[in-house]
Amino acid sequence: MGHELISRREFLKLAAAGAGGWMLHPLMKVLPAPEFPEAERLGRVAKGLVELKARPDYDSPTLATLYEDTVVVWLREVTGYWPYRNNQRWVETPEGYIWCAYLQPVDNRPNAPVAALPQMGDQQGLWAEVTVPYVDALLENGPPRSAWWRYRQENGLPFRFYYSQVVWIDQMKTDEQGQVWYRVNERYGNPGDIFWCRAEAFRPITEDEVAPISPEVEDKRIEVNVGWNEQMLSCYEGNTEVYFCRVSSGVGENATPTTPVVSPGFMIWRKLFSLHMGGSTAAGSWDVPAVAWTTLFQGDGVAIHSTYWHNNYGEPMSHGCVNVSPEDAKWIFRWTNPQVPFVTGDVTISGSGGTRVIVHEG
Repeated sequence: MGHELISRREFLKLAAAGAGGWMLHPLMKVLPAPEFPEAERLGRVAKGLVELKARPDYDSPTLATLYEDTVVVWLREVTGYWPYRNNQRWVETPEGYIWCAYLQPVDNRPNAPVAALPQMGDQQGLWAEVTVPYVDALLENGPPRSAWWRYRQENGLPFRFYYSQVVWIDQMKTDEQGQVWYRVNERYGNPGDIFWCRAEAFRPITEDEVAPISPEVEDKRIEVNVGWNEQMLSCYEGNTEVYFCRVSSGVGENATPTTPVVSPGFMIWRKLFSLHMGGSTAAGSWDVPAVAWTTLFQGDGVAIHSTYWHNNYGEPMSHGCVNVSPEDAKWIFRWTNPQVPFVTGDVTISGSGGTRVIVHEG
């Protein structure tokens, strides 16, 4: 916070007012570039606060309290002790140990801005992934519409996009200092919030990197085990397991629906590069922007998707979906059917044609 050039109150007033005349505002001062540690691998605190421990042990002395969005050097992952939890993974940092459940693995890889936005179907734009721990954003058309952004504003938190989120870039401009800015949008599920961010935080996604994996294989299925002590997903081609990962399924009243024994399984019916997700149940409501590599397989909203708000795979965590790491979500997205057109980043099918998903417990 030492390099902040305006107060948080001023920042939020400007964000709420919108940035229709954004060229009149000194955006480099409003949104100063954050300084992240220099290391091959980093971790971002993804929860309100975490404790830095002297050893990878719940009972060891607490050396410091780290708050949300603190970025630390990630040396290695080790096994430690946290009582009554499946997840016993800890991250060693130069200063101590952090239980990994709420430490998002991140990199800091800035990018050169594109010279111009490409033509994508009937509009200009590009799909892009956040490749820095986080990037601050200025709301163009305040006040915020989605519950996520309203919550952040009401609690004095800056608007931010996080490592591994996938967004749609539909405009770009250069300010008087030569800084390039992208206009960040969400094509699907967005209630209308549009932002401006520093361009170097985003890497354009290429068509090759989302090309289908093993498209010639017809006999594919996914099996998800949502048992409390299991929490795993396997991809099969015939009887051969070709991919495995840990998951976080729904918890409590929001448990992920299981497949009836006599059923052939759920069928994937829609896939999107990115989706603004939200909903409510008796257990509460949620609203999460730019959820990458979303693979819907049951009802209106149960999906396998990327997760940037925790790192607690191996324990139930979600509102019903199957949370997986960004790398796992992208592989599953590419491997499963139906295939997704690159231009739209979205496809919906009815009837047969989607990969089967079998969800069982134990």
